[in-house]
Amino acid sequence: MNELIKSIIYLLVGVTVLLVGMRMMSNGMKKSISVKVKNFFKRTENKPFANMGIGAVITMAIQSSDASNAMVVGFIDTGALTLYQGLAIMLGAYIGTTITGIIASFSSLSISVYFLIFCFIGIVMTFFANEKIVNIGEIICGLGLLFFGLAVMKDAFKNPDITSACQTLFSSINFGPLFFLFGVIITGLIQSSSAVNSIVIAMVGSGALDLSSGLFLALGATLGTVITTVIVSLNGSVEGKRAAIIMFSLRLLTSLLMVLILTFLNQPIANAMHVFAINGSDELPIALFIVFYNLVFMPLLLPLLKPAIKIGCKVIKNKKEESMINAVHFIDDKLLSVPSVALSQVKKEIMNMFTLSKENYLDSMKKMLLNDNSFDKQIAMKESQIDYLNQKITDFLIKLSTKVSLSHEREVGAYFHVINDIERIGDHAFNFYEEKNDLDSKELFFSEAAKSELGGFNEVICEMFDETSNVFENNDISKLKKVHELEDETDNLKKILSDKHFSRIKTNACSQELTSAYLNVLTELERIGDHLTNIAYSIDNPNGDIPA
Repeated sequence: MNELIKSIIYLLVGVTVLLVGMRMMSNGMKKSISVKVKNFFKRTENKPFANMGIGAVITMAIQSSDASNAMVVGFIDTGALTLYQGLAIMLGAYIGTTITGIIASFSSLSISVYFLIFCFIGIVMTFFANEKIVNIGEIICGLGLLFFGLAVMKDAFKNPDITSACQTLFSSINFGPLFFLFGVIITGLIQSSSAVNSIVIAMVGSGALDLSSGLFLALGATLGTVITTVIVSLNGSVEGKRAAIIMFSLRLLTSLLMVLILTFLNQPIANAMHVFAINGSDELPIALFIVFYNLVFMPLLLPLLKPAIKIGCKVIKNKKEESMINAVHFIDDKLLSVPSVALSQVKKEIMNMFTLSKENYLDSMKKMLLNDNSFDKQIAMKESQIDYLNQKITDFLIKLSTKVSLSHEREVGAYFHVINDIERIGDHAFNFYEEKNDLDSKELFFSEAAKSELGGFNEVICEMFDETSNVFENNDISKLKKVHELEDETDNLKKILSDKHFSRIKTNACSQELTSAYLNVLTELERIGDHLTNIAYSIDNPNGDIPA
């Protein structure tokens, strides 16, 4: 009894060490290549086989289809990847993740005991000061722990009571589809098909599980791993949810087809895979079965992606239109019967649009100056709302223009110009968001001096927003002079800060690579100042231009 308890403890410790080793390998790889991953994903568009290859390579590197697919869902959420491109990459990820099973199967080799030295080599490397060496050390140590975990598990299964109990349990089930379902559930809980397949490999290698049953368990793991992707997508965009559900549906289709094939041809397939056994052990056959399954079925799913996306779009409705409708607060065609009321409501809706553009500007500048990415989704959503409001207010004004009195025609004309200026401010704010993303992808960062200067420029623009809001909303003409003075200041700042940037370049205090981005930001800020001035002066001039 004591020996049985010890063996159970060893088994649990083996599983723990295996998971820790896989986590170390994955973390080391992600640290080594994370800054390049996004660019790597974005290299191809509308080339499904190339995208599949990218997904396979990335996943082989980071040893986790869950991690790579979570990144893909995130990139789909932010628009960095199209849904079609992301799905192709995810299919490749399922091919790439099979490499872990191949590595785990090496434990059946007589030289596998020497792999344990990787633990020592890797941990020594983590004490170096060089970050790259530390990351490589984590990878090597993780690999050693993976083999150590497998070795401990195998030793635990040498206990005849555990082996006998497993054999009795599995023989009582004796139904392939149930093994498949068990594999799905366990993988969904552990959230790692690689870990589950490594455990299955160890069980088959120790004789606790026969090859034919192991094939069903390993197959279930390939579907269970998609559950993690679905969970990751829950708080994301509609596109991210579609990607996860479509991928789960396609994987379910191929899994059920393979379950059907295995159910009727289980023994012939098991016999065929047994040919690849090493030293009489069926560890490699289990790993190769998953490789063959993914290599055959994942490419076959590529032609189904576009039809699946069409179905997915119908099943998971795009809530964008609903959110856009919710962005309209004050105008409705029913108001057209009372033109004077409708006109006052238009002004309120314009202020609503103005507020959105101001919020997007402030959030984009936080991203630019403080590296605050917490508003990314809101920025994208509000930009869409601004565009939507621009169209809705324009349509409403066109209808209203035929109904208002002559005394209000001038006001309606001014509003057309105002919403155009607000929409352009929103575009400039969104340009800051895209400019910062581009800089981050190239690993370029403004100097502290540059950010301080942009911060000063930002304060002037924020003051202009406040003054312009008072002028337009309250018809306060007394504030026009202040707006004009601030607009002159933005013109001067653009020139002064440009000169300072080039001075920094001469003294190597700033990188030449940042010139285009920095000048773009200065230009955008100056143009926002122009548009705010136009809005303020619209109460005095329908065209919004400053009187000569």
